Amino acid sequence: MKNETLELAKALLARPSVSPEDGGCQQLIVDRLVPLGFRAETIAGGGVTNLWIRRGTARPLVALAGHTDVVPPGPLEMWHTDPFVPTIREGQLHARGAADMKTSIAAFVVACERIVAAHPGHPGSLALLVTSDEEGPAVDGTVRVVEALKARGETIDYCIVGEPTSVERFGDTIKNGRRGSLSGRLAVKGIQCHLAYPHRGRNPILQFAPALAELAATKWDEGNAHFPPTAWQVSNIHGGTGATNIIPGEVVVDFNFRFSTESTAEGLKARVHEVLDRHGLEYSLDWVLGGKPFLTARGRLVETLSRVVERVSGVKPEISTTGGTSDGRFIIDVCPEVVEFGPVNRSIHKVNEAVSLAEIEPLADVYRLACEELLGVK
Repeated sequence: MKNETLELAKALLARPSVSPEDGGCQQLIVDRLVPLGFRAETIAGGGVTNLWIRRGTARPLVALAGHTDVVPPGPLEMWHTDPFVPTIREGQLHARGAADMKTSIAAFVVACERIVAAHPGHPGSLALLVTSDEEGPAVDGTVRVVEALKARGETIDYCIVGEPTSVERFGDTIKNGRRGSLSGRLAVKGIQCHLAYPHRGRNPILQFAPALAELAATKWDEGNAHFPPTAWQVSNIHGGTGATNIIPGEVVVDFNFRFSTESTAEGLKARVHEVLDRHGLEYSLDWVLGGKPFLTARGRLVETLSRVVERVSGVKPEISTTGGTSDGRFIIDVCPEVVEFGPVNRSIHKVNEAVSLAEIEPLADVYRLACEELLGVK
């Protein structure tokens, strides 16, 4: 029997689409769904292609969301197969984007096709939101579609994002929220001079060290039942010219908060500035809010998806908010209930990325059954 989801996944994977490229993937979706009564709308800009494709005008509106862009393949010599030639090897489908997340996109499309075939007059509306700017800066991707929907008062009732959430085995994890991400680039000013004459300069590294220790030791919040405590981490520190006999004139520090719903971006910013000011530093600090934290409480979407995942996979899923950010952080502005579910994420962003063949059709079944129940199909 032909595996429709596998065949479509292979077709998508054969189209190189390193972010922000779409590589023609979204046109494949349009070609398959428009003949079934879906109305397609492309929202493009900044080299990014976004697709909003909807069938029906009534409520509830159930959306499936994901991305066609992928991360670069990395060193080609380390791949067992060409990363853009989908290859089946030892029960796995190998290619860049196999797990993150073209298999989910294929499962979305097949799920929609099967729903329409079985229920051509289904209640409510069914939609896909697909971007080519999720793995990149994410400034011209899903957020632009959300802005367009908000401008015309179009809201989504339930949204499933196809991120690869399963950890050890298919079906073991559903994400019902994500922490926020707030990054800062701090430049602490000093006075450059010869290292043998420190009284003629001011060493910004030594000046910053006590503040660094305090920031690292600070407890920002206690977290809550859904999120761990907010965490502050440093990713880069650069100071100096490379010479060993010069006190640098500046040290630059890149840091990031992954924050819970117990904190706000503005509150965290204020606390960092208070520490730096109290230590008497001369500095500049640029902030980037990567995304606000979001949480979908246990309700119809979480309970429906949990029940369907267990039915299909035989595994009772854990409801989790772990991991980085996703485009759910944008979708939450037009949808009160957003969750994520997809295949095992063990190989994502690695060489030899792959998805198990045994996961592919069950993934389409999960999306189909969940959408049918949320739509109220009898």
